[in-house]
Amino acid sequence: MQLLTAQQVLIGPSGERVSPGAVLVDGKVIVAVGAVRDVESQAPDNVQRLAFPEGTILPGLINSHVHLAFGADKNIVDTLIHADDSDLLQSMADRAKQHAVAGVTTVRDLGDRRGLITRLRELIERGELVGPRILAACAPLTSAGGHCHFLGGEVSGAGEIRERIRHNAELGADVIKVMGNGGQMTPEGPGMADAQFETEELRLIVDEAHRRNLPVAIHAYATETIAAAVDAGVDTIEHCTFVGADGKPDVRDSIAKAMASAGIAASPALPSGWRQMWEMLGPERSQAIASRLNWLMAQGVPILFGSDAGVPISQHGDPVSTLELYEHIGVPPSTVLEMATTGSARVLGLSDRTGSLRAGLAADLIAVDGDPLADLQTLRSPELVLSCGRAVVRPRHRA
Repeated sequence: MQLLTAQQVLIGPSGERVSPGAVLVDGKVIVAVGAVRDVESQAPDNVQRLAFPEGTILPGLINSHVHLAFGADKNIVDTLIHADDSDLLQSMADRAKQHAVAGVTTVRDLGDRRGLITRLRELIERGELVGPRILAACAPLTSAGGHCHFLGGEVSGAGEIRERIRHNAELGADVIKVMGNGGQMTPEGPGMADAQFETEELRLIVDEAHRRNLPVAIHAYATETIAAAVDAGVDTIEHCTFVGADGKPDVRDSIAKAMASAGIAASPALPSGWRQMWEMLGPERSQAIASRLNWLMAQGVPILFGSDAGVPISQHGDPVSTLELYEHIGVPPSTVLEMATTGSARVLGLSDRTGSLRAGLAADLIAVDGDPLADLQTLRSPELVLSCGRAVVRPRHRA
């Protein structure tokens, strides 16, 4: 057993904290959380004690949009295509560890080559490799020659759609990903405002996935595609940029309200290098992104934390840079932290496993020197990271 004490323990939901506080961990599971004296009374005499007298213990972060198969370089497609499975798996393992070392104890991987991610997940779960909990999408459904077709998920027609979902489910997918629009990584394919599937096909995808108890995440930039996805009943909308056919913002309150009512989350998936991106876009377009995020939150749409790690200008293992974006647009640090922990766990259906510090949940936690409620930069150098009870970053302070 391990008894962890700190100046404060952030339970998860904004405002729920204990100061000073303690967490008692037994193997992979949290046994108790609360005031130091109360938790100490439940610990055996020989318990290992780890003290962070000026620090904070909080839940491990959840990055809801990553691509471990991508290396965040300019030639990621060529590199991916020419890598054999063994080399690619090793690269994915290295990137998974980068996330864990940075305090990310759960990732949702939204597209890899032909489901190799499930092998990595198994190796981590068996303890053979170090990494976070992985929710896997396997190869995303895309149209023939469509966005990220090189991942192996091309489909055409109802029969192939059903077969691809069945195949991904049998591989062990946790979520079905569908490319609703094109994207920059496939410049020869459909554009970012072009629909890759008809509305009836989206309904089929959702029905088939939900029949197998799998949620659906859709890559969607265009307002019309977002509207069709909401109508079809998807679970999360990735990017969710509300762009019109002319490439200009086309935000619609009616769609956002429908998302909020149905509990459909927006996952902006903005990169760690968002400052660089905003500089390239210019002040007008950058302000439009900030306004859209604030508008979505004001409409009550659940927001997932995700960084699209692996694409160019979004590095693996750098959650804080993306979290800074939300602080930059006026979101309080307490709300930012809740979004990246408890809130994302709730949307992803993980609240019974992780996302907060409560007895019976997985020992997914980080300890930092200082107060992240006052300064998110304290998250950049975790003193301790436990991923399902396994020390990814070793403690430096002992009582």
